[in-house]
Amino acid sequence: MAAPGLTLQAVAELVGGRAMGALDRLVHGVAPLDQAGPSHLSFLTSARYLDEFRGSAAGGVLLADEFAGVTGGPDGRIVVDDPALAMATLIGRLHPLEAPRAGIDPTARLGPGVHLGDDVCVGAFAVLGAEVRLGARVVVGAGTILEEGVEIGDDTALGPRVVCGRGTRVGRRCRIKSGAVLGGTGFGYVSGREGHRRVPHVGGCLIEDDVDIGANTCIDRGSIGDTVVGSGTRIDNLVQLGHNVRVGRRCLVMAQVGVAGSTRIGDGVILAGQVGVSGHIRIGDGARVSGQSGVMGDVPAGSDYGGCPARPHREWLRSNAVLYGLAPVARDLQALVRERKAHG
Repeated sequence: MAAPGLTLQAVAELVGGRAMGALDRLVHGVAPLDQAGPSHLSFLTSARYLDEFRGSAAGGVLLADEFAGVTGGPDGRIVVDDPALAMATLIGRLHPLEAPRAGIDPTARLGPGVHLGDDVCVGAFAVLGAEVRLGARVVVGAGTILEEGVEIGDDTALGPRVVCGRGTRVGRRCRIKSGAVLGGTGFGYVSGREGHRRVPHVGGCLIEDDVDIGANTCIDRGSIGDTVVGSGTRIDNLVQLGHNVRVGRRCLVMAQVGVAGSTRIGDGVILAGQVGVSGHIRIGDGARVSGQSGVMGDVPAGSDYGGCPARPHREWLRSNAVLYGLAPVARDLQALVRERKAHG
């Protein structure tokens, strides 16, 4: 869909900012500082990008008050408290997406007892099992499979080739990207002399409202109770949540995180990329774990942890500093040993 264009004055009004320069200048899209032209809106978030700002041809730039008087660069400036947040608000206005047309593709298969809300869109070769319930304006992508008893809330969109296991419940306004698998059987076995016996999984998978789930992410159903993802949480691509895991509200779970079964994650937790979390532990509200950490024990609320095994962030930094400092000591010791051997 073609961008309608906004004047810089209109941009400022939409984000509660203060416009400087040619207020009637039109912008029709967004672009990075080093790629923007006169019809683009861009943004400046840090002094490290001042060189790109001064060389930019953008028609308008969102920036904080501390950069409003910077010499050079575009004269069209919109001063805001948070340029990144303002840009996120404006992208949809300058690059509106065409809404999918309501209707059921003739190649889709619907089982008995399926309930469809108003204005749903079911894509090509999608399969809806018995007693599936879709709320109003739900979008089901091509090739997506919803097994029996799945419930999807209003205004939720499922991308192509998503799979929801039986009884999975997804709330309102969620976004589930391509290839995600929700409510599959977890990795549960009881080991004995005859091998590893499978444990049936009869629990559910509950995704609350306003949750985003990335491509090829897998969230297992519970073995007995439910696996739960709290409202407002954002989950990146290639994340694994094991059976009975409970993730709180407004968490950020980044790419390639793996969380073992029955772990409890509080509200507002951040797990950076490639964090591994052992099973049956607790991560408190507001805790943050840095990338590639291995969490093997409980993490207190509000704390910053890092390393493997993960420990308080400052302790981890001190340990690394000591470890790296050992290298020159080892070289000196080796030199002394060689010298001693040389002199008999």
